[in-house]
Amino acid sequence: MNRQAQAAVMFLVGAALLHAGGTNLYLRYVKAGLQPLVLAAGAVLIVSALATAWYEWKRARARKEAAPEAQHEAQHEAQHVGQSQAQHEADHEAQPEAHAHPEPRISWLLVLPLLALILVAPPALGSYSALRTGTALQQPYGYLKLPKADPIPLNLVDYAGRAAYDHGRSLAGRQVRIAGFVAVDSAGTPYLVRMALNCCAADAQPVKVGLTGKIPPVLQPDAWLQVTGTYTTKQTRDPVNNGPIPFLQVTDAKPIPTPADPYDETWNN
Repeated sequence: MNRQAQAAVMFLVGAALLHAGGTNLYLRYVKAGLQPLVLAAGAVLIVSALATAWYEWKRARARKEAAPEAQHEAQHEAQHVGQSQAQHEADHEAQPEAHAHPEPRISWLLVLPLLALILVAPPALGSYSALRTGTALQQPYGYLKLPKADPIPLNLVDYAGRAAYDHGRSLAGRQVRIAGFVAVDSAGTPYLVRMALNCCAADAQPVKVGLTGKIPPVLQPDAWLQVTGTYTTKQTRDPVNNGPIPFLQVTDAKPIPTPADPYDETWNN
């Protein structure tokens, strides 16, 4: 691709980044804290594209202005080296791009993924990835004091850490409320899951909480649920990496819309 085409593609990439960073679309790729960097990268690409286009325009204009002078000099030289040869050189210097090979038009197909990025939001990782990836649950450094609310609104990862590593000491006799999407394994065991990430969706890993008790009779994988329940000592091991999967004794469950940020980034805090 020539410089103008490169500038156009660079502009489209920058526009796609600004579009993603200015909406919730960027949350499908990176965690919320990286939004300023996404916007900054988009702005830098657009400025670079405009600078490239301006530079190429100036260079083409200078070349066009220099062409008559080059032709005149070549014609003057024709008196010494022969008319036909000089005329050929004059034509070549006056039209330096006449023999340039055009870029294949198929290269513009590279723009299609950019248009897809702008127009189509990819789905967040769901139950398919969760069941094929080992739990990312890690032992917390400590536990914050729980509020006196009933039920206690908890992050799913916070509940999983307290249930698996603190053995439910801070949860005893308390009702908790957590949310996540549904995953059902081959044995029919339902889990509530949040995908945890360090930086971007490429490194996302699941944290899973098994459900027991008053479970809805029909569970749709990838549907989001808000679940209220109590701590139970029941645990299992993740078949992928043998990590701990605690359970929650469900007393109530209701569907909820998919949150704006489908990923949970607090698991490694």
